[in-house]
Amino acid sequence: MSKQYAYDAVVIGSGPNGLAAAITIARAGRSVIVYEARNTIGGGARSTELTLPGFVHDVCSAIHPLGLGSPFFRTLPLEQYGLEWIQPPVQLAHPLDDGSAMLLDRSVAATGATLGTDAAAYSKLMTPLVAEWDILSDAFLGPLRPQSLRHPFTLSQFGLRAIRSARGLATSTFKGERARALFAGMSAHSMLPLERRPTAGFGLVLGVLGHAVGWPIPRGGSQQIVDAMASYLRSLGGEIVTGMEIKSLDMLPSARVTLCDVTPHQLLRIAGSRLPSGYQRKLRSFRYG
Repeated sequence: MSKQYAYDAVVIGSGPNGLAAAITIARAGRSVIVYEARNTIGGGARSTELTLPGFVHDVCSAIHPLGLGSPFFRTLPLEQYGLEWIQPPVQLAHPLDDGSAMLLDRSVAATGATLGTDAAAYSKLMTPLVAEWDILSDAFLGPLRPQSLRHPFTLSQFGLRAIRSARGLATSTFKGERARALFAGMSAHSMLPLERRPTAGFGLVLGVLGHAVGWPIPRGGSQQIVDAMASYLRSLGGEIVTGMEIKSLDMLPSARVTLCDVTPHQLLRIAGSRLPSGYQRKLRSFRYG
């Protein structure tokens, strides 16, 4: 006799990744429940009143280009559940030592026009990648499948640049400090030294996103994204439990699959005894930042 399960899947953690996993499972017609330790969902996409009443702060993330640019998010009807995007006229500003600032415009040409002698080089770098963003995003952000590799030339042209260090790509591509500073600012989102590989990839992706879809802001804060995802999940029959910290897998109801949207050290505490010893060592030695 086959074993009976309370759920097809259990998800620990209600950040965007955990909710995305739960939605994917629910859309396949399977039962799923999400557990969140805090009283509010969202993880790094939470928003709350941290200072004055009615003054909402994003606790972690605030700007979400992949909210519009990722293959998965493009399939979600989140606008039907209250999500509204604000598109700023300028995507980012990078201050310079002389008191001026570099601006990333939605237009490649408008951005390049502020770069002086580097205008042509900037256009040569960005224009083809912006035009092929759908191909790139499906290949690098979607599920791994053979059809993702149907455009080898486009992927190789991106990959050969993305695998480099931000400093290496910027100095070999641009002559002036303004263009180099703009690219360095975007690459700094890697949280790695800009001399290291593949920091150029971060700068390329964020720059291309700025031109292809923008760097949108959810009206009302990042919380609106996960709240809309939660509403959509519930409409599919999914369940969410908040205020319940999972300290061990033994606390969970029976399920065919357990997914953990948690940090490495949290995963070690929750599921360490059931993980291979080699993987436990890797989790234990993980350093944040």
